[in-house]
Amino acid sequence: MINVLLVEDDIDLATTIVDYLEIESIECDHASNGVMGLNLIERNQYQMIILDVNMPKMDGLTMCKTLREQGIDIPVLMLTARDSLDNKLEGFAAGSDDYLVKPFAMKELVARVKVLAKRKSGEAKRLTFANLTLDLTAHTATVEAGNLKLSPITFKLLELLIREQQKPVTRHAIMQAIWGEEQPDSNSLKVHIYHLRKQLEQANCQAVLETIPSVGFVLKLKNETHA
Repeated sequence: MINVLLVEDDIDLATTIVDYLEIESIECDHASNGVMGLNLIERNQYQMIILDVNMPKMDGLTMCKTLREQGIDIPVLMLTARDSLDNKLEGFAAGSDDYLVKPFAMKELVARVKVLAKRKSGEAKRLTFANLTLDLTAHTATVEAGNLKLSPITFKLLELLIREQQKPVTRHAIMQAIWGEEQPDSNSLKVHIYHLRKQLEQANCQAVLETIPSVGFVLKLKNETHA
């Protein structure tokens, strides 16, 4: 089943969209502004995002730019009442994958959602470490038969650590790779490290996330760690 996030401040329209998508067997969470949308994306996995351009607190263009700056490449469908070429180009420049002008037919929305959700459904690119597999296309992390429950940022963190092949990664390098120049406070990284470590332990993963004091973090094989 396709899992979608709708970010739309028009509650009546949002309700209509959510109800119609569910009839089409598409699960849809709803956020009424970009800030709420980013919070949901940090906690959940989505196959695509339907994003209104004009919203309070954080507009759709800013939200889309933020996602791309964080390395989150979930397909984005922009919704807007503006139909000029400049408006469309602005959306694409922000990182959107498609553009739908209001008012629109619900059947067209569903068709575009399905296309975007399946756009990356070709052969998956994978990273493996011990008994852990990362599917970079589906954005899933699997230990043997079970999936880890990772937010997009925690997934990005795990990908970075695996790519370094058991080499220590500094806190600064992690913050720069995940958040770029607009970095949150250090507590945000601590939360993601804690969550990733907990998920690996609960899944009986043979990879262990170690803290190296005054340096950063390293992903190692369980039998190579030091108590």
